[in-house]
Amino acid sequence: MRKDESPRLRSIRLDPWIIVSIAVTAAYALFLLYPLIALLSKSVIGKSGGASLEYFTSIFTKAYYGRAIMNSFKVTLAVTAFSVLLATPLAYLTAVYKIRGRAALEILILVSSMSAPFIGAYSWIQLFGRSGAVTQFVKTAIGWRMPDIYGFPGIVLVMSLQLYSLVFMFVSGAFKSMDNSLIEACESLGCTGIRKFARIVLPLLLPTLLAGALMVFMRTFADYGTPALIGEGYTTLPVLVYKTFMSETGSNDSLAAAISVIAVFVTTAVFLLQKFVVNRKKFTMNALHPIHAKSLKGAANVFAHLYCYIVVALAMLPQLYVIFSSFRKTSGKLFVPGFSLASYITAFNTVGKTITNTYLLGFAAIICIVVIASLVAYVVVRRPNPLNTALDVITMFPETVAGSILGIALLISFSKRPLLFSGTAFIMILSYTIRRLPYTVRSSSAILSQISPSIEEASISLGASGAKTFARVTLPMMMPGVISGAILSWIMIITELSTSIILYSTRTKTMTLEIYSQIIRGNDGIAAAISSILTFSTIIALVIFFKVSGKKEIEI
Repeated sequence: MRKDESPRLRSIRLDPWIIVSIAVTAAYALFLLYPLIALLSKSVIGKSGGASLEYFTSIFTKAYYGRAIMNSFKVTLAVTAFSVLLATPLAYLTAVYKIRGRAALEILILVSSMSAPFIGAYSWIQLFGRSGAVTQFVKTAIGWRMPDIYGFPGIVLVMSLQLYSLVFMFVSGAFKSMDNSLIEACESLGCTGIRKFARIVLPLLLPTLLAGALMVFMRTFADYGTPALIGEGYTTLPVLVYKTFMSETGSNDSLAAAISVIAVFVTTAVFLLQKFVVNRKKFTMNALHPIHAKSLKGAANVFAHLYCYIVVALAMLPQLYVIFSSFRKTSGKLFVPGFSLASYITAFNTVGKTITNTYLLGFAAIICIVVIASLVAYVVVRRPNPLNTALDVITMFPETVAGSILGIALLISFSKRPLLFSGTAFIMILSYTIRRLPYTVRSSSAILSQISPSIEEASISLGASGAKTFARVTLPMMMPGVISGAILSWIMIITELSTSIILYSTRTKTMTLEIYSQIIRGNDGIAAAISSILTFSTIIALVIFFKVSGKKEIEI
């Protein structure tokens, strides 16, 4: 080091947090940005091997691809709209009025949301498919053949009842921050009922509604399992990407890459549009006079309770039926009268390794997530600079990339030496870490923002180094937020299908993949047993979350 260097320059060079920022940014550049750039490069390589836009031309000129794009938009917009329409009144009723069993309803809403959407599709097929239990009962009882659940209506129904809970969690949090004096002032001026909701409540909720709608949009647009199971030929972009990339009759990597690039462009554009609208409508609310639930009387009270109970019951119905089915006797692939644990015994004996894989891969990813999220949250909150601001954006970007697309990008990038990771546990852990890190970074940053820097300054003034202060003082105070986010990440990891179905090998097969395989083979008993194990795992994770965080709800 030169003698004429300034003290500020020396402090920057010796600051270990600069090294952390550079190291994490470099890791994201290698494992996220490089694969996405490789995906883009692959999409513009023509059949002759030179640069060409021929695959994009095919996508926009051939009806088959155009239908898939339109199908994705139709499904995504419909699911987003229905989720908002279901969740907003539900959140309003439970926040403003006294609903019996509200705490239990909120827990059931969480439980119904914490499972893979394709499991819901499988359950609805078992209930309302052409040979479903309800379909056959109605046909036998009154001779009426119910409309089937397949295609566009089925996809929208399944995903709306699965994802409305995301909007509910956002809107419920907003109601807790709303000042009731605004509503009271509105009522004192004679504005009540629907007019009050439309003119006062809804504008206050708009930024939060848009945030919840964005999450539903991203989840729906990226989902592969539900359209694949219940669509019956109603092809969406994730299904098209999978078929193109994994076709047994000859895959087309460049075409799959081109479709993926279009999907990433769409989700990124929607994400930026949502951010633009929210920033224009952004404001702060302080609940100095919080909303206190009031009692309803008469028909309004009956309607409010019925609405809440029916919506939650419909959302829970698939999981309850799966658990019920897991205890039914089977003969071959068919259910027969009586109950038994045979499906669980078969599951543990024949595909027990997939259960072990799920937990081992999940725990490995969670360890990576906790370490990286703690470091990223610290540099973003405590060491703001252009590099760390960019790092904050990069860590959140995977939320806009569909799981199957990320899987394809990783396979294209890491299928050749010296970075030959395809088929390994490492690439599975890598994909889980990248996709689910945002949950833990967000919760860690939120709790760190509430911790006064003076506590760390006091530690340093007493002679502790910055690293020791972080390990002994800051990190323990951050732990509730870190663990809360990690548990949410864990739930998302163990129910992951879209990325896993692209990246897995026989050695890294997980429970969601095994459930999907068993459903395709018609082994409903085994599929129900593994689905139930997955559901119990998410419930246990939720219980741990509530214990660690001291909360009785999840706020996104």
